[in-house]
Amino acid sequence: MATWEHELVDPPTEQRARELWLQHAAGFIAFEDIRCYAMERIDPDLTGKARTAVQKGIDDAVYGLMMVIDGVSGRISNASHTVYIDFIVRLASRSDSKAGEVQSEVDLRNGDGMCMGYHGWLEGDFGEDQVVVARPDTDE
Repeated sequence: MATWEHELVDPPTEQRARELWLQHAAGFIAFEDIRCYAMERIDPDLTGKARTAVQKGIDDAVYGLMMVIDGVSGRISNASHTVYIDFIVRLASRSDSKAGEVQSEVDLRNGDGMCMGYHGWLEGDFGEDQVVVARPDTDE
C-alpha cells in the first residue's frame, strides 16, 4: 500500500518520543513509496533466483539511500567545497489557521540512524508509537 492509502496517527507529545516517531514516519514513507513501489513493479513472470535477485537489488538500493540519509556516504568534496544532501522530516499542521506551520522537525543526518531503523522496517516494525492506520476506504 502506498502512503496515500494510510492516515497519519497523532504524534506523541513527549519530545523524545516525537523525534523517534518522526524518524519512523520517514522510514515508513521511504518503505511504502520507494521500496514497495519498486517491489510491486517486479515482472510477475520472474520466479525463483531471478525474483530473489531483483528483490535483493531493491533492498540494497534502499539501504544505500539510508546510508546517504545518515551521512555515511553521499558527499563529494574538494579542497574548498563540499556537496551533500540534507534529509529533514517535518510534522506540519493542517488546521485552517496554521496550515503548513512546522510543529516539529528532525534532520535525519543527526537522527538515531536510518540504517538502524531499516532492519526493523523490513520486518514492519515502525516503532513503539504507531505512525499510521489504513484509510477506511482502502481494501486493507
